[in-house]
Amino acid sequence: MAISISSAAVRRAARAVQEARATAIHPGTAPDTRTLTGSQILCEALEAEGVEVMFGYPGGAIMPFYDALTASSVRHVLTRHEQAAAHAADGYARATGRVGVCVATSGPGATNLVTGIATAFADSIPMVAITGQVARRLIGTDAFQETDIIGITQPVTKHSFLVSSVEDLVGCIHEAFAIARSGRPGPVLVDVPKDVLIGKGPAPQPYHPAPAFRPTLCGDLGAATTRAVEMVKKAERPLILAGHGIILSGAYAELRAFAERTGIPVVTTLLGLSAFPESHPLAAGMPGMHGRAEVNRAITESDLLIAVGMRFDDRVTGDIPFFAPHARIIHIDIDPSEMGKVIHPDVPIVADARVALEAMTARVPVMTHGAWAAHVTSRCDEVIPGQTMHDAEDIPSPDAPPTPAAVLAAIRYVTHGRALMVTDVGQHQMWAARFYGYDRPNTHLTSGGLGTMGFALPAAMGAAMGRPDEPVWVVAGDGGIQMNIQEMATIMDLGLPIKAVILNNGYLGMVRQWQQFFHQRNYSETRISSPDFAKLAEAYGATGFHVRTLGDVGEAIKRAAQTPGPVLINVVIEQESNVFPMVAPGKAIHDMIMRAPDQGRA
Repeated sequence: MAISISSAAVRRAARAVQEARATAIHPGTAPDTRTLTGSQILCEALEAEGVEVMFGYPGGAIMPFYDALTASSVRHVLTRHEQAAAHAADGYARATGRVGVCVATSGPGATNLVTGIATAFADSIPMVAITGQVARRLIGTDAFQETDIIGITQPVTKHSFLVSSVEDLVGCIHEAFAIARSGRPGPVLVDVPKDVLIGKGPAPQPYHPAPAFRPTLCGDLGAATTRAVEMVKKAERPLILAGHGIILSGAYAELRAFAERTGIPVVTTLLGLSAFPESHPLAAGMPGMHGRAEVNRAITESDLLIAVGMRFDDRVTGDIPFFAPHARIIHIDIDPSEMGKVIHPDVPIVADARVALEAMTARVPVMTHGAWAAHVTSRCDEVIPGQTMHDAEDIPSPDAPPTPAAVLAAIRYVTHGRALMVTDVGQHQMWAARFYGYDRPNTHLTSGGLGTMGFALPAAMGAAMGRPDEPVWVVAGDGGIQMNIQEMATIMDLGLPIKAVILNNGYLGMVRQWQQFFHQRNYSETRISSPDFAKLAEAYGATGFHVRTLGDVGEAIKRAAQTPGPVLINVVIEQESNVFPMVAPGKAIHDMIMRAPDQGRA
């Protein structure tokens, strides 16, 4: 998935910036003749890009920038760890569609950003990471807190800049933003030596940020969509596979129009959740390793897959030779490198999802696939939001342990399905994906491609700052929440009313589930202890409480929603709670585990 720094897409984005810069000065405006430090220039370049908030942590090499920042309109949020700064910038970008910004000093400050940068890269999130560097004369001498952050991050960035002079600084910043948000979005790193920050140069001239560059790269979009439409007309069992590209392009209306015109069921990937309302009659649900059983079977039975803005991740496909064995493939994606990387499409359409869907909708006739759609969207095989995980005749006692589905149903009920849900990585992530029910666009944020534990709490912080008028809820496990729990201090500083639900089973749950299924319950190093989360919340000045019975779930979630400020809710669930279905590694997606090994296999 890496994008070469010499790629045509990067060059086109850079040219677009140069053209925008050439026409940016207002006619008749007198040139700015001030002489500024590099740090002041950096602040003004960020302001020109419309940056309102950034997340970071100061240190020696980046200190001159922090000195200048006090006079800037850009708000800085001091996180408690640089990794959290990157995740917060990521969450802000996901929630708003704008470029997220994080900053750190050289050496360990820069390297602490790497996991967050890689997380953003894996999920195509627009981000600019600014790092301090030792002075130019010291680069390569193993100076104090020197690291080659360009070399370290090259595999997980769209592009990287080492600023070589004060005069180059403003251009590097503007090009970084253009590249981050253009085409397939992603993170860009700008490494600034300390002597560039201290040095002086001419003030940047008035600048208007270039709009996101969204190319239509398909040689003949009309011909390609015509071929695709002919396949749609002939298909009897078609499916739409909607991925994160729908959200990144804002193609919600276009996806819905195409689905309703053709009557084709819509399957949404993990990162595609909230791209299509789950209450819609054509909504089928999530596919893959922990997807709906009927969806996985439908993919195996289908004769046409229309994949839009998704990359055929291995967690979706399972064993590739058995993935959609009877289906022809139409693949729509803005990144040409995705075409044929995993699945060879019959019709590749390299274009923005919105553009391609509009073109196909304009050419396709009104169609219906009633019986097939009813079969695919049937929910008889699973829980739907609002139900427990038990059959009606086997309703558990209120004194039984809480079930994950009941917790998610309670959150949906209390928030009226309008929460911005931010999840960590593990079993709880899959339960939140399956049982909340996402009807509003872009209301599900999670780390998909990299699967980064510790993502949720700082990402929710960024999301809450980006969308301050919406309720933000975190769903995490007892393992992942402890990886960045220190950000409760930042959340308290900001006064963000984030509600965090910890589904606590005393284990690294997803790893434990694999050990149960494939390693004969040899729970090696997966049992994990936790602090008293309620007392920990109180230590930070937040509200915290425990939920240990199913009967207390609804009232606890309601109490959290009504409590001002941040809340930590520790929900103690069964230790061997599992996520079903599950596709074992190397198996076809229709070959699903539907119950624990000691209960037999479907």
